[in-house]
Amino acid sequence: MITTSQSPVQSTVQSTIFDLDELNQRYNAAHPREILAWCLENIPTGLVQTTALSISGLTITDILYRDLKPNPPVPIIFTDTLHHFPETLELVARVQEFYNPDLRIYKTQSADSRKAFALKHGVALWHSNVSKFHYLTKVEPLQRALAQLETVAWITGRRRDQAVTRTQMQVFEVDHNGRIKVNPMANWTYKQTWTYIHKHGVIYNPLYDQGYTSIGDQPLTTRVALGEDERAGRWRGSNKTECGLHI
Repeated sequence: MITTSQSPVQSTVQSTIFDLDELNQRYNAAHPREILAWCLENIPTGLVQTTALSISGLTITDILYRDLKPNPPVPIIFTDTLHHFPETLELVARVQEFYNPDLRIYKTQSADSRKAFALKHGVALWHSNVSKFHYLTKVEPLQRALAQLETVAWITGRRRDQAVTRTQMQVFEVDHNGRIKVNPMANWTYKQTWTYIHKHGVIYNPLYDQGYTSIGDQPLTTRVALGEDERAGRWRGSNKTECGLHI
């Protein structure tokens, strides 16, 4: 089932009774499946996955929906920025067909198409004001989704080896609204993730086979040369390393 939403919802602050320091010591080097299994057992409601359908996010979806099979299913939040590659949007449909997940698609409230977005905000807002661009297309829709789904904990696909801003990332964190943020892939590497993808036949974005190693919005993503960092193709030519979702 795919659910879309553009309705404004006020965020609510969540609190946690869990000892995150103890959890991080226990699960710092754990397999993502162990971490996800803990989440399903201890957070029976208000647990969601957020993903842009990277290989890390797809690994989580595969573990959840093919292996653990939670009932009720964990909602998956995908933010349609209106600026994704066509291949990414095609992958959304393939994921829906393959896993039949509880997929929730959220978009900016300011436009319903890339053309409408350009008419309202300028032809290339990502060049003139990339922070505003990301707020409108990613940050606000995600925060609205988390609030609407009454989220207690959200699962991300971030890994420590992806960027210098993530090297000290914990498996369990608390976001600025008091929600738990779970990073089950934190201690895995790019190579480990691809090993899982191939071993289990996980579907993935064909752009990975065309020289892309980290796939975001089409205007802000380029191919990566041999020897470059995984996220070198994101915001190329700038000092930007995060879109704002995890800051």
